[in-house]
Amino acid sequence: MEKLSPFEKEMVSVDKEVADMGLLCLKAVHNTMLAFKNQDIELAKKVVDGDKPIDVYYKEIEQKTLRIMLLDQPYASEFRNMGAALKMITDLERVGDYCVDIAEEVLAFPKEPYYPKTDKILQMFGCVESMVAKALKSYNDKDVESARSLSKDDDRVDALFLEEKKDLMDLLRSKESKYDDQTIVFMMVAKYLERIGDHAVNIGEWVDYSSTGTHSIS
Repeated sequence: MEKLSPFEKEMVSVDKEVADMGLLCLKAVHNTMLAFKNQDIELAKKVVDGDKPIDVYYKEIEQKTLRIMLLDQPYASEFRNMGAALKMITDLERVGDYCVDIAEEVLAFPKEPYYPKTDKILQMFGCVESMVAKALKSYNDKDVESARSLSKDDDRVDALFLEEKKDLMDLLRSKESKYDDQTIVFMMVAKYLERIGDHAVNIGEWVDYSSTGTHSIS
């Protein structure tokens, strides 16, 4: 087996840390879904606390990547890979933040059962969890085709968001005014999930860029 140069070892290290950070974000999405579905206060608190390691990864990867780019003078393709990694960790960090936002809404919910229906939001959770998982796998496998397919996956999330938004607006216009607070919170949760889907698409676009040198602005 060919021995890696110190620079190549640093690049492998960055790849591993990005993948590890991604797994923490994927776990956060899954736990956030369970916390929301079951109104699990303790799990919601774990999601909030779990954002700290994600932020630590972000700062460490950012510093390491910038040092490699500035001091090691990588070739164009290697420089592109490092730039893509920097962009990807920004998207991953935002995924973690949106999970915290949703978890904090769970913590703010009254203990009474949900009045708005949860089916579409839970479908959105399932979609974005699958998208984040696919984005991470496409990064690990350098699978451009899989990365590009994320935009189609996001169409489903966007459609569900519009359906949920309409349902919630109809509910707000109804006579069930005592549930307005829950309805507004559901609207916010749906929007956070829609944004997580967007960030998964962004990750896929950076995988594409790192492999092909092209990047479509969504």
